[in-house]
Amino acid sequence: MSEKTGYLLVVDDIPNILELVETTLKFKGGYRVVTARNGEEALEVAQRERPELIITDILMPRMDGFSLVHQLRLDPETRRIPVIFLSATYITPEDKNFAALIGATRFIEKPIDIDLLIRTIQELLAQLEPLAPEPLKELEFYEGYRKRLKMKLDQKIKQIGRIERLMPTISEEEKKSFNTSLAASIEERDEIQLHLNQVDERIEASLKSKAEKPTG
Repeated sequence: MSEKTGYLLVVDDIPNILELVETTLKFKGGYRVVTARNGEEALEVAQRERPELIITDILMPRMDGFSLVHQLRLDPETRRIPVIFLSATYITPEDKNFAALIGATRFIEKPIDIDLLIRTIQELLAQLEPLAPEPLKELEFYEGYRKRLKMKLDQKIKQIGRIERLMPTISEEEKKSFNTSLAASIEERDEIQLHLNQVDERIEASLKSKAEKPTG
């Protein structure tokens, strides 16, 4: 692929990861790359000038990767764009199954294997006619999404609890790295909780709308 035929859209809220992937794909892969810091920003970019392929993190503020893929698949204009998920948080078999169900094309765990990422990009771009997965119905998507969020929230709460219990027992030299890990886990917990609150509101609104529709 060259600049004349299209570009790759890379989405991640962590600046050093975003820069690493962007720089590597530009100089090692020879691709034109555009970046976004969350799903909301990425969706706007994709709708304005459709990329050849999207590489995105899952856990992000404002709109995460799950919601981004769902929105892309709802729109016939963006439905066929291949999406590669990168994640260090959503890595269970259930997470990967849900990612495939909503229309993610490939799933690569972090830390990123750059050679694997480039091979995957080459494979997807070589496909003559990308598949156009049918989007899940709204309620089906949000119920599955809520399950993933609840499970991840529970894991984060337990992780934070373990770190806090260990803090009084560790040396001063170790405390800096533990504090960094604790701060990151708290931030991720809060992001997940925010997404969960939004999903609960969507499900409640969807159920209310369904109940109000005339049955006759």
